[in-house]
Amino acid sequence: MSVSPALREKYEAVIGLEVHVQLATRTKIFCACPTGFGAQPNTNVCPVCLGMPGALPVLNKRVVEMAVQAATALNCTVREESIFARKNYFYPDLPKGYQISQYDKPVAEHGFIDIVLPSGDHKRIGVTRAHLEDDAGKSIHDGFRDSDKYTYVDLNRTGTPLIEIVSEPDLRSADEAYAYLTELKLLMQYCDVSTCDMEKGHLRCDANVSVRLRGAPQFGTKAEVKNLNSFRFLKQAIDYEIDRQIELIEGGGRVIQETRLYNPDSGETVSMRSKEAAHDYRYFPEPDLLPLRIGTAWMSEIRGGMPELHPVKRARFITDYGLREYDADVLIQTREMSAYFEEAARVGGDGRTAANWVMGDLAGALKADSKEITESPVSAARLGELIKLIGSGAISGKLAKDIFAKMWTSEDSPEAIMDREGLRQISDTSAIEKILDEVLAANPKQVEQYKGGKTAVAGFLVGQVMKASRGQANPGMVQEMLKAKLS
Repeated sequence: MSVSPALREKYEAVIGLEVHVQLATRTKIFCACPTGFGAQPNTNVCPVCLGMPGALPVLNKRVVEMAVQAATALNCTVREESIFARKNYFYPDLPKGYQISQYDKPVAEHGFIDIVLPSGDHKRIGVTRAHLEDDAGKSIHDGFRDSDKYTYVDLNRTGTPLIEIVSEPDLRSADEAYAYLTELKLLMQYCDVSTCDMEKGHLRCDANVSVRLRGAPQFGTKAEVKNLNSFRFLKQAIDYEIDRQIELIEGGGRVIQETRLYNPDSGETVSMRSKEAAHDYRYFPEPDLLPLRIGTAWMSEIRGGMPELHPVKRARFITDYGLREYDADVLIQTREMSAYFEEAARVGGDGRTAANWVMGDLAGALKADSKEITESPVSAARLGELIKLIGSGAISGKLAKDIFAKMWTSEDSPEAIMDREGLRQISDTSAIEKILDEVLAANPKQVEQYKGGKTAVAGFLVGQVMKASRGQANPGMVQEMLKAKLS
């Protein structure tokens, strides 16, 4: 489904995202059960997360610390006192019959995320609130015997700590939503509160989408698209939903408030159920948990231990290493890549050269072998040693590429490979002059062409010198000496 650009221009989309981030604790939010992914079904459970009568929840301190870190990264105000509440609803994979969440007094609120749009413009997106809650289990509809007749329930995920981050309805397109979620993911990864691995359900997103006539003051009726588990699906679902609502309104219909699911096979959203309101959940304060109080001293201690966030790192890369904005943006895409770059730059003594190698030869080799940067056979320190050899003039850029290829399949240092393979750059003028004289004597036609004004043949002659020296001659010296001899 798609509407014409003119019709799209007639309407304006209003989008808000609700993002569930799984906190990277070893144990669950209210019990000591492990949170590890991939365990046998229904093994990481206990009376507390199974909702057994008489079992009482105990709040995980590490969850609170991560919530403060996340809130700080989101520029939110952290409440000194927040309240847990029971959110009552029935799902087969919710054994308590309610979810422990936060309602009117969340742990953090009134924040923002700055995003960069595809046009290069910057935009600030408000963050309404961030609150803590426990996760439900997982209903499995395929892959088991008699899956066509039964739904299987795995409760391992029940009680896993989540922080739900709710944006203001400030987003106006699927591209803006994509940029917002990308930035949010990076913030959560950099402040070390979540891996945000969407394949494992560590980052899940719901999109509230409505449309209105451009310039209209009132919002339209929104539909919520649930459980968007990839960035690509997020964009596709929002674009489809915008077009669906415009087409519905233009055809004389009206949008109803409902919850919808995105079907990636058909590229469509489908109705799931009518949208619940807050009163449908019958919120009331959790009687088994005291109010959460976060004192100033504890908050300062948590914030003092936070790592450097990527917006700060990006600005530092540009200032300290003289990188272009584009290069800095690429290098901060993961904490692992930024750390690798910094170590290579520190050892090699040249930030720009390190950036080029990390984004170029290293990235290409990793992609060819389907490896992550943490799996690189060439360590950051080893790459730094290679960069240092280039900077000292011991090897040329071309020789460095040959040495790097050998480093990829061995644990030898670049200097050891250089000496073993005889790849040290020739910078001795007499040695270069001898090779140069031989090349000129063997190519009299090209020499005459150069002297006749066809200076482009100099490239051919330089190439012949490099070939004769097995690529070891200093190319800068070759060019200078060739020019001197021919003139």
